Amino acid sequence: MNIQKEQVLESNKKSLKSHEEHYDFLADKLAKDGHDVSGIVSKLAEFQVAIPSWALGAGGTRFGRFSFYGEPSSLEQKIEDIGVLHSLTQTAGAVSLHIPWDIPSDYNAIKEKADALGIKFDAVNSNTFQDQKDASESYKYGSLSNTSQAVREQAIQHNLDVIKIGDKLGSKALTVWLADGSCFPGQNNFQTAFQNTQNSLIDIYKGLPEDWKMLVEYKPYEPNFYSTVIQDWGASLMLANGCGDKAYTLVDLGHHLPNSNIEQIVSILQLKGKLGGFHFNDSKYGDDDLTVGSIKPYALFLIFNELVYGMENNPQNPDLAWMIDASHNVKDPLEDLIQSLEAIQEAYAKALLIDQKALKAAQLDNDVVKCQEILQGAYRTDVRPLLEKARLSTGGALSPINAYRALDVRNSLITERGKNTVATGL
Repeated sequence: MNIQKEQVLESNKKSLKSHEEHYDFLADKLAKDGHDVSGIVSKLAEFQVAIPSWALGAGGTRFGRFSFYGEPSSLEQKIEDIGVLHSLTQTAGAVSLHIPWDIPSDYNAIKEKADALGIKFDAVNSNTFQDQKDASESYKYGSLSNTSQAVREQAIQHNLDVIKIGDKLGSKALTVWLADGSCFPGQNNFQTAFQNTQNSLIDIYKGLPEDWKMLVEYKPYEPNFYSTVIQDWGASLMLANGCGDKAYTLVDLGHHLPNSNIEQIVSILQLKGKLGGFHFNDSKYGDDDLTVGSIKPYALFLIFNELVYGMENNPQNPDLAWMIDASHNVKDPLEDLIQSLEAIQEAYAKALLIDQKALKAAQLDNDVVKCQEILQGAYRTDVRPLLEKARLSTGGALSPINAYRALDVRNSLITERGKNTVATGL
């Protein structure tokens, strides 16, 4: 299914006058406060977030999975769904593939389809947390950290193959997430597991093209609950540093223990030039992979405050890879992703409103109250008219959710694909 520009323009007509009134009011107020409104809108319009190929179908738990019907059953259909998202939001201009779930059968055809929809190929993701059909070795007891050299070599080769696939598509980064760890005390030697992982990552790193990055993801628990080999940002940073200048830490917002100060982690990694990218989601208890901003929107805003500061003041840190990593158990996946894109843009816009000079002065004066007032003043601003303006300037919908429903996208997908399709990789 493709959404035409005329359909988006038609959906905007009913809300255009209201938008202009709200935008003019907010823009006038912000301009009087010294903000470069057009500059903020331009930054919002340029900001792109990758959609993971595995998030376009229904998620699930170990207890069950409930389909939303009309799911994409091929990589071509997944890219078409991202095209729908991008047409409406103008923010979903990239796709992140998980291999071997999404190996193209025709690379040129896939690239042409993506190009036609304005979609680029973001970081490619390897999979050594599942045994693959016809694989000679099992990852039951780990992959890159395994005590078996044969298992480690198989996992290393898989990552090298993923790099080759990504290179053909124009990707520039490899994301490595390991399920490796232990369920019981004494099961693993912690030092041996960590050193095996470091050596394996070094072998993978040697296969990176010159203009590529390696992103090392971390997670404190699940599926192994006694120990995880790459359990936190410190372990990830050590492994990245052990590989070289092209290796970085990747932060997944759901991969932290309760009350972790993620904004502090982000800030220090940027200072050291080692923050490589983000997986956006939200969580209540653990890696729930919930809609971005649905549980802790203020925390998301505080993270973006540090990101905006770092992007302005830490030139030693590379451009970041942005991606949503969510699981849609009770929502239409495309509606969930639209809500996530909106939440990310909203947090970014609010962070752009923070007077960093005034905040710095208040910090130097130890004026704690003033610091809080500056942050919360920006957070309490309704920035939705700015997001609408950014979408409007690039041909997107004023209200992507309303347009999605008015165009009856899900039922159109069901009519086109049927009710029995299942997205690969779930």
